[in-house]
Amino acid sequence: MKLSEISTWAPKGSNKNEIKELTKELKQRMASLQHKMRAQEKYSLLVVLQGMDASGKDGVVKNVFSKIPAFGISVASFKVPTKKELAHDFLWRIHQESPEKGQIKIFNRSHYEDVLVTRVLGFVDDAQAKKRFGLINNFEASLQDNKTIVLKFYLHLSKEVQEQRLKERMQERDKFYKHSDGDWETRKSWDQYMKYYQECIDHTQEAAPWHIIPVDDKWYKEYLIAKIVVETLEKLDLEYPDLVTELV
Repeated sequence: MKLSEISTWAPKGSNKNEIKELTKELKQRMASLQHKMRAQEKYSLLVVLQGMDASGKDGVVKNVFSKIPAFGISVASFKVPTKKELAHDFLWRIHQESPEKGQIKIFNRSHYEDVLVTRVLGFVDDAQAKKRFGLINNFEASLQDNKTIVLKFYLHLSKEVQEQRLKERMQERDKFYKHSDGDWETRKSWDQYMKYYQECIDHTQEAAPWHIIPVDDKWYKEYLIAKIVVETLEKLDLEYPDLVTELV
């Protein structure tokens, strides 16, 4: 999968209104399936969201999973490691946030930050990154061996739309809180990030394949992710457990 050859927009001819209605149905179905998963406590689901600033990670959390009750879902974000976290291997803090049985966990940024940002900033070289790719594959395989399904979404944003969205954060009051001067600095390294994202996708497909999600049209992004999550849950043998009681 070459990111440079994949469109960041919805396919031509897509009917926005029809797709938004389908998304509503998928969200209801997702909630029903998660309810069974929570009752059964056999599986868990880890959703990994990666993408450039303004690619819509927060929007996915807010809109795609909005029908799932708070007791069935949680979110973890990974920023600059603390002193304690740096004293361990790079996956230590990640493993602690993996979902328990019956739960959906969303990583809003993830362990992939440690082979992306760290490389752009020069903290990790190519040889170290290659080793980390292998460790990440092993980590994701171990999760899936424990019946934690891993879904990885790369939110595929165009540079032009990113600029538009970053400007909106400086112009629209209800988006001021999203603004960070650092996002504009990060944007200067766009080509580097694209190179390293491509390498991540190329080298970390073994245990859990990547899904490339066009995000320039937000409504299409939400539909695709909801569809993939629902289809994944439907493949599991989810069912409500039998009654356990001594009251007969």
